Amino acid sequence: MPLQNRVTPLGTIVATTARGTLMGNRGRLHDAERRLRRTSVPGYRAWVTCQLEFRRRRRRVMTPGRYTELFFLDEATALAAGHRPCGECRRGDFRRFKIAWARGNPRGGVRVDTPIAALDRVLHADRLTRDGQPRRFPARLSDLPDGTFILLADRTDPLLVWRDGLWPWTLAGYRPPRSRATDSIRVAVLTPRSTVAALAAGYRPALHPTATAD
Repeated sequence: MPLQNRVTPLGTIVATTARGTLMGNRGRLHDAERRLRRTSVPGYRAWVTCQLEFRRRRRRVMTPGRYTELFFLDEATALAAGHRPCGECRRGDFRRFKIAWARGNPRGGVRVDTPIAALDRVLHADRLTRDGQPRRFPARLSDLPDGTFILLADRTDPLLVWRDGLWPWTLAGYRPPRSRATDSIRVAVLTPRSTVAALAAGYRPALHPTATAD
């Protein structure tokens, strides 16, 4: 049986045999039997996204008493779920994200030399409501940058805004894109507001190959 450790753009954590391209961490979410018991840890704000391999470090996934390894289809998915690049194994992406985040959120109190905890505080408020549910906000589709995840009205399937299309997300990859002919409509945005601002300021997330990013 696959472990429940795969994160969707909706913020849910599911069990699947499909592989992800990035790993993440938001504290210890599982019990001694490697079963998921919660989706976040109160007060834990450093939700990071890491490489799958780094300096040959290895351990059993969801080791009792250690943090819960979470997995993502790609970086756009991780950003939608409220994560940011790790400052150790993804140092270059971390720095680029921080620069773009500061540029896109000038009132956030974050500069290049500001401790990352200041960014994490703002991002944490953006990603979760007071009762711990993923936060969403309304926006006009035409105002959203590439790399943002959205929901259309009366639909439950997350869509990636990328280039000239809306790419349906699945656990295994993206399906062929839909047209953006309805660019002026209002949508529900899954990606946290401050992260959307970082995308608008130039941060380019790594995408799964099925999105034909290049």
